[in-house]
Amino acid sequence: MSRFGVASTVILVAIAALAIVGPFLWTIPPEATDPAHGLAGVSAAHPLGTDELGRDVLSRLLHGSRVTLLVGVAAMLAALFIGVVVGAVAGWSGGWADALLMRFTDAMLAVPAFFFILVVITVLGTGIGTLVLVIGALSWMPVARVVYGETLLSYLGLGVQPPLPSWGNMLQRAQQYVFTAPALAIYPGLAITLVVLAFNFLGDGLRDALDPRRRR
Repeated sequence: MSRFGVASTVILVAIAALAIVGPFLWTIPPEATDPAHGLAGVSAAHPLGTDELGRDVLSRLLHGSRVTLLVGVAAMLAALFIGVVVGAVAGWSGGWADALLMRFTDAMLAVPAFFFILVVITVLGTGIGTLVLVIGALSWMPVARVVYGETLLSYLGLGVQPPLPSWGNMLQRAQQYVFTAPALAIYPGLAITLVVLAFNFLGDGLRDALDPRRRR
């Protein structure tokens, strides 16, 4: 694996460890408010300051990492499972099953994400389960196409609601304080950027290490 892939693995393991252990080490409740000290700067009591309601930003980042990573992994697994099943069945069966499943995949690719999200929210409401369902339902089609092709060759607001913190809703709430307290947006924004880049570099490293066609 490349150096970037190894570094990404180390970063992701460290973030996962912080998500698991961090809230036990930094025990301030993420939902505890202190309006008298809202938008406070860095201090010994609050190493990353507080938000507009006086909630500790470090505590919310640590607890929010659990929610964010859980949603990301669960949505990825859902998309992977649906995509693998649809693509493999279509490629293996052929005939009417092939045509039906792949045309359904094409139809899902043609559905505007915005309207799909509106329908899901209207029917199921908001929450973690809805978020995982939407991401998974909008992500499985490329997986199905890849698995379908490989099978023929070889035979793969909406969001978390307050007061539960996640990096996403922390970043969303920070937008209205971007000029008065920019750090509220910088911390979750950097965390999201770091995780996304780490996963991308890890994927590139795994592809380089495991794809025999790239070693020719």
